[in-house]
Amino acid sequence: MHAVQDQAVEAALREIDTLIAEMGGLAEALLADAIGVVARRDLLQAAGIGRRARQIAHLDQSIQQHTLRIAGSADKIPTDLRSCIVATKISSQLERIGGCTTSLVRRTEALSRAPAVPASYLIPRMGELVQAMIQNVLDAYMARDADKAADVRARDVEVDRLHSSLFRELLTYMMEDPRNITPCTHLLFVAKNIERIGDHVTNIAESVYFLVHGAEPAERRRKGDASSLTVITAGESE
Repeated sequence: MHAVQDQAVEAALREIDTLIAEMGGLAEALLADAIGVVARRDLLQAAGIGRRARQIAHLDQSIQQHTLRIAGSADKIPTDLRSCIVATKISSQLERIGGCTTSLVRRTEALSRAPAVPASYLIPRMGELVQAMIQNVLDAYMARDADKAADVRARDVEVDRLHSSLFRELLTYMMEDPRNITPCTHLLFVAKNIERIGDHVTNIAESVYFLVHGAEPAERRRKGDASSLTVITAGESE
């Protein structure tokens, strides 16, 4: 009887890993497509992003159901419970990534009616960096590689710095020409959502570290986002 239950738990844990890999793949592809939609101002493709994000939410629900079944089994061990806790946290973060992607792509319609802004080239750069982080953190999870997860966690500083740089540049464009206010404002929201996705990926990396070591990383998370402290004066925009 115990052997049968152990096999059932192992099978459920493997299914959870499969679902998380599927969620992560969808999240990575969704972000890439959303960045492209915003860059091209493609209203037709923008409409499909929300539907695909809902697929991620459905997978999150499936993972929650699997973890509840494991937690309710008679012969569970601490390692299984830790795996369940981490899987739940990771799926929740991936679901939030889908939500952020949906939010950023909603700016497409407004941007399609506004003049192009030179600083928008930084948006794809941010997106590519965060996409790579998603792929690497999923690899870290599947391999139970805490070192790779720690590397992903450290790379979030690059995302923060790009966000701060873009924030400052967009403010400058708005001061130079009032016609830039509308597109720059929407691009600020796009950039902020990408930065938040980077934070969610970093949370996943910390969960992977916990899965391997049973403890949170000892080093405090570094932050490189100085946008909240940025002040542009009239003289700087000239």
